[in-house]
Amino acid sequence: MTRVWLAAACAAVLAPFVAPIDNAQAQGFPSRPVTMVVPLGPGGSTDVIARVVAEGMRATLGQPVIVENTTGAGGTVGVGRVARAAPDGYTFGIGHSGTNVVNGAIYPLQYDLIADFEPIGLISTQPFFIVARKTMPAKNLAELVTWIKENPGKVTEGTSGVGTPSHISGVLLQNTLGVKWTMVPYRGAGQSMQDLIAGNTDIQLDTPATSMPHIQSGLIKVYAVTNKERLKVAPDVPTTDEAGLPGFYYTFWHALWAPKGTPKEAVDKLNAALKAALADPTTRKKLEDLAQVIFPPDQQTPAALGAYQKAEVDKWWPIVKAAGIKPE
Repeated sequence: MTRVWLAAACAAVLAPFVAPIDNAQAQGFPSRPVTMVVPLGPGGSTDVIARVVAEGMRATLGQPVIVENTTGAGGTVGVGRVARAAPDGYTFGIGHSGTNVVNGAIYPLQYDLIADFEPIGLISTQPFFIVARKTMPAKNLAELVTWIKENPGKVTEGTSGVGTPSHISGVLLQNTLGVKWTMVPYRGAGQSMQDLIAGNTDIQLDTPATSMPHIQSGLIKVYAVTNKERLKVAPDVPTTDEAGLPGFYYTFWHALWAPKGTPKEAVDKLNAALKAALADPTTRKKLEDLAQVIFPPDQQTPAALGAYQKAEVDKWWPIVKAAGIKPE
């Protein structure tokens, strides 16, 4: 009887220490700050969107959302950081159609972009501006196209890295114009924009989030938006249709993913926090001021992101492989 009593007493004392520490539900997820990994450098649209969304998610989660920039190889390093993270909900990542779709057709990845992640939810989509250094002699898009065609082999375009939307859209523009030029990869749009401002590169396809402050200050020139309609935040910028490049459209989207095996409760709580942030008037305005088109609530679910990402893989992988885009 004494032995039985001792065993029971020891079990009672040890019970708190043998509880499953990796069980998000047992810990009351989240019980501490969570980390959102940004696979591109500071200053670009992915980084800016991440910080807006992270702040918006804080209230619902009741914990800080720490933004961590992990850069390199067109975003593959940061996405890999998420893939290898403990699947407990405390580390998740933001990505886009380049980092979480196109890169699978370009890089020899050590992870599967679909099988090794748990979708959390879609955020928003956005177009590009076609911009150039402020010393560019072209006064409009038609003149810019002429200048490009008259300077084959001399034109340089900054990108956020091989396979990123800025790179893919640049390749599509090359194909449209029938001209090739030098692509200069950076670790993010913030860095490539600084070189454009400095006049070290000639042109760039960049997001309104990154470009608008520099357009407004006169540091770079803008020629068109790659969209069917003008942007409310930049009503004076013509569409590509209006500017003389009809049918040249390009938009890309952002979303959140967690490592494969993250408990459903943690994914659901992260999704609820994302949806609450995207419904919040303050967060919405910040994103809309960055020319973001927020996905409707029924497309903000994990299932919707999973289906959307798979459809994008089916669409873009053949195009990218046919273009022969390789890591540099």
